[in-house]
Amino acid sequence: MTTAGPPDDALAEPVERVGRGWTAALSLANGAIWVGWFGPLQILLAAQAEDFAPGSGMSKETMLAWVTAAGAVVSLAANPLFGALSDRTTSARGRRTPWIVAGAAGGAVSLLLLAGARGPGTMLAGWCLVQLTLNAAFAAVTAAVPDRVPRLQRGAVGGWLGAAQILGVVGGTGLATAAGGTGAGYAACAAFTLLGVAPYVLGHPDLRLAPAERPPWSRRGFLAGFLVSPRRHPDLGWAWLTRFLINLSNSLVLLYLLYYLRDRVGYHDPEQGVLILTAVNGLTLLGTVVAGGLWSDRVGRRKPFVLWSGVLMAVATAALSAWQTWPGAIVAAAVLGVGFGVFTSVDFALMTDVLPAALDRGKDLGVINIANALPQVAAPALAAPIVTYLGGYRVLYLVSAAVGLAGAVLVRRIRGVD
Repeated sequence: MTTAGPPDDALAEPVERVGRGWTAALSLANGAIWVGWFGPLQILLAAQAEDFAPGSGMSKETMLAWVTAAGAVVSLAANPLFGALSDRTTSARGRRTPWIVAGAAGGAVSLLLLAGARGPGTMLAGWCLVQLTLNAAFAAVTAAVPDRVPRLQRGAVGGWLGAAQILGVVGGTGLATAAGGTGAGYAACAAFTLLGVAPYVLGHPDLRLAPAERPPWSRRGFLAGFLVSPRRHPDLGWAWLTRFLINLSNSLVLLYLLYYLRDRVGYHDPEQGVLILTAVNGLTLLGTVVAGGLWSDRVGRRKPFVLWSGVLMAVATAALSAWQTWPGAIVAAAVLGVGFGVFTSVDFALMTDVLPAALDRGKDLGVINIANALPQVAAPALAAPIVTYLGGYRVLYLVSAAVGLAGAVLVRRIRGVD
């Protein structure tokens, strides 16, 4: 197969299918970014919060909630901002590549700075820098798909990106666990993040935007572009809400997983338990993520796949509430992986199908990706009081299941995509 389009046709709707090499390199770059995020989120930040909590006046749960929420706030602004900047970039290296390079390099440096944190303040600042820089790379990577991939191949490519994402989550968790210390874990994640983007950056020329195609600069127009009206683009609005609710449900599940295994399930080695559950979830996700995207491309439909995968995830999340044992956690992780695999690939394809304009692909995907970051802000605000005052983990996972189910049902409101 061939790669799509000439390197100077940045605004054309892609018609030629992308090749396996391009897909593999972009997927590796995507996975490397997720290593940089989830090594900290799954293991390293929780370990630092536990170290810094004594004497700080905060519990480890509250400290972790504040740090992850602050990072997510940075992500909310950074992803659409860097997406919009990449839309306007006329570099000889293309629209997206410069931001992938800068974001990955900045992310690696930021992870090393975070490794040297000596208290809650420097921990929070370091994590915010990680979110800022890695979101620059992530915005550019995701925008490359609608730039280069034709519509009826996006489910499959989204599946491979989703597979790389979960491998990045597993890999980040594994690196953080196996490195033998918090500092070494951050260093391992930093190195992988930087090296993982190299094959795409070095091996695949990016599409270039001609200076004449870039709109004149206007600060007011640039800022107004981030306000995507759900009245003018209702399908984009409903697709965004569906992604937000299902990702909020998933964030509620993951946020206190280490503490859930330690304090409720009583698993003997909770850090190892997180790694095992992540691996189980990853294996079942890998079994469905590419197949779900291919199947969706083949039948030309998106909404039924999103609906039923969301229902399945809600059932698995409810099981964490009702069956608070180690075997129950393993079963829930496996079923969640099946559902989230299909959702990841098909939802990504659905999102690219409802984008309004080629010139704003990066910015619009950045706005859509707020639905990935905002749950990281909302989840701690919901989870901390539920766990502390309103019924503990049983109620937390029932709320999570209800939120995810609502997201799955709302996908039916989208009209322009089957």
